Amino acid sequence: MRRIPARRLFAAASLVATLLAPMAVGSAPSVHAAGVDRHGRDDCPPGGLGPEVNARLDKAVEDVRRQAGIPGVVVGLWMPGKGSYVRATGVADKTTREPMAADSYIRIGSETKTFTVTALLELVDDHRIRLDDPISKYVPGVRDGDRITLRHLAEMRSGLFPYTADADFTHDLLSNPQRHFTPKELLAYGMKHRNTFEPGAQFQYSNSNLVLLGLVIEKVSGQRIEDVIHHRVLRPSRLRHTLFPTGPGFPEPHPRGYTNQTLSGETEDATDWNPSWAWSAGAMISGLQDLRRWARTVATGELLSPATQAQRLRTLPTGIPGLSYGLGIFETGGWIGHNGSLPGYETVTVYLPSQRATLVIMINTDITSGSQEPSTLLARAVTEIVTPGNVYDGSVTPR
Repeated sequence: MRRIPARRLFAAASLVATLLAPMAVGSAPSVHAAGVDRHGRDDCPPGGLGPEVNARLDKAVEDVRRQAGIPGVVVGLWMPGKGSYVRATGVADKTTREPMAADSYIRIGSETKTFTVTALLELVDDHRIRLDDPISKYVPGVRDGDRITLRHLAEMRSGLFPYTADADFTHDLLSNPQRHFTPKELLAYGMKHRNTFEPGAQFQYSNSNLVLLGLVIEKVSGQRIEDVIHHRVLRPSRLRHTLFPTGPGFPEPHPRGYTNQTLSGETEDATDWNPSWAWSAGAMISGLQDLRRWARTVATGELLSPATQAQRLRTLPTGIPGLSYGLGIFETGGWIGHNGSLPGYETVTVYLPSQRATLVIMINTDITSGSQEPSTLLARAVTEIVTPGNVYDGSVTPR
């Protein structure tokens, strides 16, 4: 088997990958639908955003899908006072040609971080932890752990080596994608390496940070991370189609997911890969309407105190043009939220406070197009049309 170089990174996220040749796949009918907010109000008039805008969006989405070789796409856009747009196009299964469906479940990868950090910040509001506590207070054996704080971890400024960049981890995962990893096993891959910089000195996206925060939540709460997120985050947010899986199980309906992050470099079906390797950094599953609701909850701080939400939104430069990062969330072009990518799937869930607009994108591949994530290409194309003054132009997932 060919060994994958360490520079090809997973990040609840993905490895550097090459472009699939565009595929001739059929399109499901376009669906334009309004929705309701978390209080049950229909805040987006029915009928889409008008014939001209709808047509421009249809063309932009389909052009990106075909050019980037994306099998299936779901786009949801809600703009209160203007209307909404929901589009499902392409196929959920390249073999059966089953159309992509807007009511599908999807693996959301690094969007899991928004749930994990929300649970952490609820513990801050409960005065059970402080963001400036050192990680050594909760988890022993972390290199420089007496100087790395929970805030550094949530902001991706710890300097801890990302375990997903370790060559042995990559080989072990791709050799057996069904393997179950424990959090301590994951951290051990990263702890073999020296820290990459002093705590707080710069930004580096690292799943090691979020796995540690997951362990903090478990230690302080005395409960499993999946139970904390269910009871403290999902239930009060009324997210009934979102879950933290403990194995490869995947609720129906869901699309097949396609990746070339494989030992051979060939494209494979990654639908049933075990997401335990991403744990509190990227294992969760959700759907369009839940992600729509969650985008607003995260950006407006509905589960947090105003003071804690203000800290969350204090984003800092990342070194990536157009992108700043706060406590488990990013800001790009005024849009607040997160993206997600792991073998077979990508998502974007963001909220634009100035227009109370929400954008959700779900696709069933993580194969890059010209070194760019296909979900980013879609988000940029959509926002260039509907919010030209606020164009989504960043992705936190390392490539």
